Amino acid sequence: MADDTPAGTTPAGAEPPAEVADSSRTPGGDAGGARMNRRRFWVAALVAGAVALTGAGVAATAFIRSPAQVAADAEPPPQDVLIARVENRVLAETVVLRGTVAAGQSIQVAPVSAGGEGAAAPVITKVSVKSGDAVRSGKVLLEISGRPVFVLRGSLPVYRDLKPGATGDDVKQLQDALDALGHGRGGDERGTFGPGTKNAVEEFYSSIGYDPKPAVDDDGAAVDGAKTAVTGAERALVDARDALATNTDDKQKKTLKKARDRAAEDLDTAREALVKAEAAAGPMVPAAEVVFVRAFPARVATVTARPGAQASGTAMTLSSGKLMAQGYLQEHQKGMIRAGQKVRILDEGTGRETAGKVVSVSDTPSQQQDQQSGTQGSGSGGDTNGGGADGAQGNGAVGYLVTVDPARELPSGLAGQEVRLTVEAASTDGKALVVPVTAVSAGVDGKTVVTTVDGTGRQQRIEVRTGTTGDGFVEVVPLTRGALEEGDEVVTGVNPGAASGNPQGSP
Repeated sequence: MADDTPAGTTPAGAEPPAEVADSSRTPGGDAGGARMNRRRFWVAALVAGAVALTGAGVAATAFIRSPAQVAADAEPPPQDVLIARVENRVLAETVVLRGTVAAGQSIQVAPVSAGGEGAAAPVITKVSVKSGDAVRSGKVLLEISGRPVFVLRGSLPVYRDLKPGATGDDVKQLQDALDALGHGRGGDERGTFGPGTKNAVEEFYSSIGYDPKPAVDDDGAAVDGAKTAVTGAERALVDARDALATNTDDKQKKTLKKARDRAAEDLDTAREALVKAEAAAGPMVPAAEVVFVRAFPARVATVTARPGAQASGTAMTLSSGKLMAQGYLQEHQKGMIRAGQKVRILDEGTGRETAGKVVSVSDTPSQQQDQQSGTQGSGSGGDTNGGGADGAQGNGAVGYLVTVDPARELPSGLAGQEVRLTVEAASTDGKALVVPVTAVSAGVDGKTVVTTVDGTGRQQRIEVRTGTTGDGFVEVVPLTRGALEEGDEVVTGVNPGAASGNPQGSP
């Protein structure tokens, strides 16, 4: 039988040739070969162990999972809709706008005086108030060339000096203001500057520490002259009567009677002149010395006057009456706001909030800077009603003026400051079921419905009647009692992340 084993090889199971066996031996003999064999054994063992551990790790990954993975595997598949819970609460619809705190009247005090004796121009000699001070009727605000400028109650602007003998509504206003301070008009008719009013003016000026200016600046010469004329006429009449009584000549008596009658007429004329002189004499209230304010309390908003400076321009600004908040509504907001609605007035600087209510809404639009103004004669400048504006409107923007009356008095420091007005335009009567507006839909059958969804994903259409809306929510009343309850989940939209494996729904 032929041997097919290639030359130079040893058949399996056969001993190697002697020369081969001999060539594998190390110079150390049998001991060296044994050590080599042991090293090869351990190398093989280490390789086998590594392979076994790798296999065990692969196998373990099939059975061991992290807690997060366990929780993720336990979740239901991502929902394909967005959902929200039905709430049971009071729902209010609100309108938020910017506002400004303003008093009922703002008065620029710009007094003008002829100047004191020897002075080239009117000079401010005293400032009696400072910014933020409360002001009462009769208070002296400042002094110009030694003369006072004071405040009284009244709504009519000053346009003339009020002197004895004057009549009119402005005299009535002066009389009423002085009477409120305890200085009555006596027997004078209301609206006539007579002796009683003179006395009241004298008393008032005395109470503030000044002498009133005389209406006729002649040191009483006119009255003295009139009195002298009366005295002369009285004597002439007495002489004419005596002459007539002692004369027995009938022809002369006729002439003496005529002289007597003329003397009597001259006396009447002199007496009338005295009455007029006395009526015109006395104290006056110069327009430069009085500022009329419609209502109190009044406050000093700003003071620019400084003692020693010339009296020119605005010396100070007063605010009168209760501080109110005003804002401007845009066209689309006007129909939502009406008198009597509740308002929250927020001072964003301090975070202080005050309750209030709407007292008026303008029927016609106006520009923000268009304010009612007037003058207080030479005693004061503009009379301006403050205003505010919706934040979307700039200076000059058109809007409907809304005025808010705070439930308690606002701090005087807020005058002229901006505030945030939150008007409660509508609210539910107590708690009600509410859902997001997007949860309500109208079907082709004309029914208004919400769609509920349970934990299994089953959906059900519930017919409802809607009510008050506000802040993105709407009141809903199920037509079938008990069909919709607090805590139920309703569909509000489609979850765009469901298809991509990134759920965005909210339980």
